Amino acid sequence: MDRSGDAEFEGAQFDPGAMLWVRGVDYMTGWREATQVAEELGDALTAAGVDVAGAKIQAVSASDGSGVLRLELPTAAAREVAMLARAAASKWRKAG
Repeated sequence: MDRSGDAEFEGAQFDPGAMLWVRGVDYMTGWREATQVAEELGDALTAAGVDVAGAKIQAVSASDGSGVLRLELPTAAAREVAMLARAAASKWRKAG
């Protein structure tokens, strides 16, 4: 899986030429935060037992400077995530 800290992580390089810049917007802070969250998300998916082979998490900045993650999952991994989310939602409803 491509993610922050991995050599192949697509978001590990901030490409200033890939976006239109607006004066006064702090794009780097959002990108740095997204890079950190990409690492957390990758670790959480792995800890949950999701097969992340072929998954990609890319950190980018939105036009307002906020951090954004782009997540690309193989179909099988997306099904695993959906199943885990349903199970967690069901557990939370029962507990509440």
